[in-house]
Amino acid sequence: MSIRENAYQVVDRIKPEHILVSVFDKAGLEELIRGILEVSPSARFYSTGGTGKKIMEILGSNASKNYSPVEDFTGAPEMEGGLVKTLHPKIHAGLLAERGNPAHEEYLYRTLAAMGGSPGVYFDVFVGNLYPFTSVVAKEGTTSETARVNIDIGGPAMTMASAKNWHSVAVLTAPSQYAGFIKSLKDNGGRIGLEQRFALAQQAMSSVGEYRTAIGKYFSGLSFEKDVKPHLNITGK
Repeated sequence: MSIRENAYQVVDRIKPEHILVSVFDKAGLEELIRGILEVSPSARFYSTGGTGKKIMEILGSNASKNYSPVEDFTGAPEMEGGLVKTLHPKIHAGLLAERGNPAHEEYLYRTLAAMGGSPGVYFDVFVGNLYPFTSVVAKEGTTSETARVNIDIGGPAMTMASAKNWHSVAVLTAPSQYAGFIKSLKDNGGRIGLEQRFALAQQAMSSVGEYRTAIGKYFSGLSFEKDVKPHLNITGK
């Protein structure tokens, strides 16, 4: 594995053309989507499951023009229980690819097309918030198994990928950010500035850190015999 710094020019202002959305809390989503479409009418949204249904409801008759289900985009069906939806090269390449890097463009536009029938895209915005792990475990009577299934895997992965690649991606992690984001878009000619992308990345990194710390703290405090084993249907010796 080789790790290197970005050797390519960083684009200061980017237009929100491809927006990946994966939210548990759907508050403010309509205002966000309509605000983006005001400045970028051809913007395309990508999502799955309940979030996708909400986006199609918001878009109404324009859904086919502005929305792509992730499973259609990747060519990979969702795993039962929603366990695997966005953990796919087409999603993460679109979040991590460096703009202007010929090797990354080759991967996005040709390699992925050969794999799945259509090329990838550079995602300009990722909108995500996570399963409410802390509120779930705070409820009286919550078991270790309930806590386990409420650990979000894809969400933190996409959030951190977007935050890491703030050179290219704006990452929104809370509905409280939406109004300011839309205002900034309108004030800046429908473009997302580099400084704003960095500020959003700072908040995203902190949110993922707090989320994973909460999970580690909860599970490190459990006894296998007392807190875990009684809630499992164990077979075999």
